[in-house]
Formats: sequence, structure tokens, C-alpha cells
Amino acid sequence: MGQSAMGNDLVTERLRRFKENENPEVVLLVADDPEFTKIVVAWTSLDVRLAEKPSPCPGESEHEIWDWLWANAGYSLADLAERSGLTVPLIERKLKPLVGNRVLYPDGTVNSFVQRYLRERVLKLFDTKPRKSAKSA
Repeated sequence: MGQSAMGNDLVTERLRRFKENENPEVVLLVADDPEFTKIVVAWTSLDVRLAEKPSPCPGESEHEIWDWLWANAGYSLADLAERSGLTVPLIERKLKPLVGNRVLYPDGTVNSFVQRYLRERVLKLFDTKPRKSAKSA
């Protein structure tokens, strides 16, 4: 178990660094694309698992680490298609920019700026005011 826990700790630590350095500009990718929005919303309810025994990371560049994290993520394209109402080929095409621009994370979460943007859109849709407790620090 020690080796597996260590591998997961490394994955979690590497992923945390990306989450701490998010770009707010990626919201613009999702803002005007309903298909991107559907994928992002479906992603958060998808069963996404990081490998218990991750492969060795091939390098230390940001690009290599990001690709390595995704190589160690497991998820079902068919399930994502079903949840989003889109076809698998379309999702395969749309996933590349969402992953490449770090909108989606390989642990089943999404960029926090995108998440807040979508939450605000939903609140406007229902014309409600956000509760103070709903805001994350």
C-alpha cells in the first residue's frame, strides 16, 4: 500500500500545482460554446479515477507533467457522451481544447473560474441571488 499511496500523493501534489495557477481566460472558451458547456457540466458528475499506481512521469516540464496526469486518468467517453447528450466523436474532438487549456482536470473537477462562471449563469437563469455560504474562499 505504501507505494500506491506514494504514487497517488505525487499525482495529487502535481495536480494541485495546476489548480493553484489557473487561468481565468479559459472561461472565454466555454462562454460561447454550448457543446463545451455540456461537456464541462457532465465532467463533474462523471466517474473519473486517477491510477492507483501511476506510470513514471517522463519529465519535469509543465507540458510533460500535464500529459502524464491525463495518461493516468481513467474515464468513459461513452458515459461522458451519454451524460452530455453529445456523440463520442464530437466529444473526442471537443475534449482536446478543454484538456489542453486546462478547463477539465484529470480528477473529475474543472477550472474554478469556469465553475464560478457556470454557477453565475445558472443563478441568472433562475434570477436568484447567491447565498453567502455558496461562495468558496
